[in-house]
Order: sequence, then structure tokens, then C-alpha cells
Amino acid sequence: MVATALRAVAFASILLASAAGAQTPLSIAKQGYLFVGQHDTKVDGNDVINGQMYVEYQIPAKRTHRWPVVMVHGGGQSGTNFTGTPDGREGWAQYFLRRGYAVYVVDQVGRGRAAYVPEVYAKATSAGMAFMFQRFIAPEKYNLWPQAKLHTQWPGRPEAGDPVTDQFIAAQMPSISDFAQQQKLNRAVLVALLDRIGPAIILTHSQSGSFGWPVADDRPKLVKALLQIEPSGPPVHDVAFHGAPDWFGDVAEVKPWGLGFERLTYAPAPADVAAMSYVREDKADGPDLARCWKQAEPARQLPNLRAMPILIVTSQASYHAAYDHCTVKYLEQAGVKPSVIRLADVGITGNNHMMMLEKNNLAIARVLADWTDTHVK
Repeated sequence: MVATALRAVAFASILLASAAGAQTPLSIAKQGYLFVGQHDTKVDGNDVINGQMYVEYQIPAKRTHRWPVVMVHGGGQSGTNFTGTPDGREGWAQYFLRRGYAVYVVDQVGRGRAAYVPEVYAKATSAGMAFMFQRFIAPEKYNLWPQAKLHTQWPGRPEAGDPVTDQFIAAQMPSISDFAQQQKLNRAVLVALLDRIGPAIILTHSQSGSFGWPVADDRPKLVKALLQIEPSGPPVHDVAFHGAPDWFGDVAEVKPWGLGFERLTYAPAPADVAAMSYVREDKADGPDLARCWKQAEPARQLPNLRAMPILIVTSQASYHAAYDHCTVKYLEQAGVKPSVIRLADVGITGNNHMMMLEKNNLAIARVLADWTDTHVK
């Protein structure tokens, strides 16, 4: 009881400090929510609603940008990744609102306010505490990849019982276990969202990066830009992290369409997925980097992804720092020329994968918004 009371007092102090340093009030013309993609499925003779995505939106009173930003969270997360931080500061959604963008923040299918339907989605998986500390909260304590030791930006003490860390842990959610099913379901609802609201900038993070490619491929005229923040990767095979000295290994499962499980528009068009062929590079591009997979030559092209500005952002200390270059190389081989920002190269250091929640989250948001202002017409 005493420990619980002390944690409550500590978190109240954090919220008061955040309020004291708050910015001027947001000026919002309209806000609300909607669901997209829902349909009925017969289960034991009953109609069960499923397939829906929850979307909340805010329109600034002074809107200076034509296209809204749709923010799509990653695995085990929800839209709260973008609407605040575990220590009570403003998130990326508020930052883009202040820059004059309308903002749509989603909860993926079967996540958060888009209810999980076990009769349809089957098994759910939750990340364990060890995984969260290794990948998100305190990678510097585990050193599973070479860059992990550089992490400095977690907003609380990286240990259970810290009020900030506990807030992050409490926000974790079970996910549909089948990653291929996740991609299929969320591709469909994001396309439905674009068909409803019109052209938009899509901002993804982590797992949802695998949705970004097929959605942009399906609706190249509606995706005005694709901001892939450490997108699910690398291509073809995921990486397993072992720690020193043999840092990296390949996960056996193959991403059949290179960037994920969902079919993309390649040219020349393969007759079926079996026609896609991949090879592993002979050596890594650097001592701290994983070896990349690419298409066997001659490489098929991705014409629809050439039709829009694409940005890939990687932080300094994340496990993605070891392999996001592989995603870039795969795209370039397929004729796509993404912009690349490594945050350390623009003076933003110490960040891990959950950069939108870390101490310097708004400095990163500024980089994203500045790029968008420059590249999106």
C-alpha cells in the first residue's frame, strides 16, 4: 500500500511539472471519431461485427496544410503512442496540430477501441515484460545489438515501479498473433479510410510499416507521402538479435512479397508469389550492421511506390539502426528513391525505437514536419 501511494504521488508530481511547462492551449475547430471497415461474420449462427479500425481526428482552427496526417501505431501499441507521452507531455499528434495539420490517429483492427473479436481473429499475443525492457525501455542494459548502448532518452527510470515506465507498460495491448492476418486486415481498413477522407499523408511506426507499402501501392493517388518511422523490416527475413560477438541471425520465416505478406504491384508482374526470388548479400555494409536480402537480378520494379515522397527515419540506439538500411536498399533496387533521415546525422541522439514517447520526442516531430512541409505538395 505504501509503495502504491508513493508511486501515485510521484506520478502526480510528473503531471504537475508537465502542466507547468505546457504550451499555449490548442485551438481546435473540430474533433471526433469514426470507425471504418466493419462487417458482419456469422459465428455459431450469430452476426459478429469485426474488421473495424477506430479513428479519432482533430482539425486545427488555423489549418495551414491541405492534407491531413494519418498516424498508425505499431505492434502491441495503440493510438496513445501519438496523443501523449507516459510522463504527461504532448505527443506527435499535438505537434502536427500546432503546425496546422489535421490529424487522424488510429487504433488498429483488434486493438484498443477497435474491439478484439476472438471468434474471428483467433489467438492474441501479448509482449512479455522482458521483451519490453529489451526492445523499448532499457536496451542499454541488455546490449542485444551494437547500437543499444547509445540509448539515453527514456523519459523515466528504466525499471519497473518507476511511475513513467509503469505508465508505458500499462499501455501495452495484445495483438492478433498472425502477422499476415494483421497486414491483410489493416491494409483493407486503411484503404477504406483513405477512400472516405480523401488524400492524406500516412505516418507509420514499426509493425504498421508493413501496412504502409501495400496501402500506398493500392492508392498511390491518395497517399500524398509515406512517412515510415523505423518500418517493420528488414525485407525478406526478420533479424534475430543474439548479442556479441555474433550479433545477428535470420528468422526462418520468409516475407513472400519482400516487404511483407501482402502482394505489391511489381513490374514485370510475377505470375504468383513463387516467382519472387531473393538472395542474401555476401557481406554486411558495416561491422555493426546486419547483412541484407534483396531481389535476385534482374529486379522487379515497384512503380506505384515511385509516385509519392517516401521518408524512412531511424534513431541512433534502436535495433532498427542495424537493418533499416536494408529496407532502403531493397526499395532502391526496385526503382524507389526514398528520403532517409538518421536522427543522429541531424544532431538528435540517444533515441530508441519508441522515439515518439522519449524525452526529445518533439524535436523528432519537428524533423518530420519540416520534411513534410518541404516534400509534400
